Amino acid sequence: YPLFHRIVLAPLTRQRSYGNVPQPHAILYYSQRATNGGLLIAEATAVSPTAHGYTDSPGIWTEEQVEAWKPIVDGVHAKGGIFFCQLWHAGRASNTGFDGIEIHATHGYLIDQFMKDEVNDRTDEYGGSLENRCRFALEIVQAVSKEIGSGRVGIRISPFADYLECGDSNPEELGLYMAQALNEYGIAYCHVIEPRMKLGDRLFQAQESLVPMRKAFKGTFISAGGFAREDGNRAVEEGRADLVAYGRCFLANPDLPRRFELDAPLNKFDRVTFYSSDPVVGYTDYPFLEESGL
Repeated sequence: YPLFHRIVLAPLTRQRSYGNVPQPHAILYYSQRATNGGLLIAEATAVSPTAHGYTDSPGIWTEEQVEAWKPIVDGVHAKGGIFFCQLWHAGRASNTGFDGIEIHATHGYLIDQFMKDEVNDRTDEYGGSLENRCRFALEIVQAVSKEIGSGRVGIRISPFADYLECGDSNPEELGLYMAQALNEYGIAYCHVIEPRMKLGDRLFQAQESLVPMRKAFKGTFISAGGFAREDGNRAVEEGRADLVAYGRCFLANPDLPRRFELDAPLNKFDRVTFYSSDPVVGYTDYPFLEESGL
């Protein structure tokens, strides 16, 4: 897909899909953040009633949910945006009009648990060696690529993270192995969490670097994790990333690419509203530059 800038909306759980059905207010939320040639990644979307990690997070396993996603996708496309859905299954996502899907393999959830040796204690072909532990993730990549085409598939991984006590004894080796192995499938991108984001949203001093993974992976490399305008620019200029994903910063600034272009002041995010159920407050009411009088 042709992109006109390198600023990506990271997938952000917002808990405003009542009854697990995407709501009309999400049309405004995502279209506010859409730009011509800009990539947005939708919040993590469950593929079954038992796959949710949060209340009122969206699903995609019923026809009602599929139909509810369609106008949201249309809203992004009307602005010229590229829209990927983050989930673990491809079939229904392609029915909604999404441009592609991102396989969620981070944050201590199922796929991440297979890859990390501190939690994977299996003794079959999916446990033990590094190759075995990564087998499940790569089989999913292969299956989804076969279903919808590898150019419509991305994956998000966090080898250095220890979310939910799901860590690995050698994250550098894990990350490098995955970066190299993914080349076989020709997927759209590899999206990786920075080592400094080891635990949730707190920044840590990290000696490790994503550079070896960036050099090993032959496709588009997206980096995420506590970036501001300046260090995001440096990551691209120094060849450490092709694209940079922004979460809280994009949440609070729907016109973030424009603000970065002008080096304009940013709205401050309100953490209290991150996971509230309000369809407006902290969701679609963050002002644009013009509304701020700047």
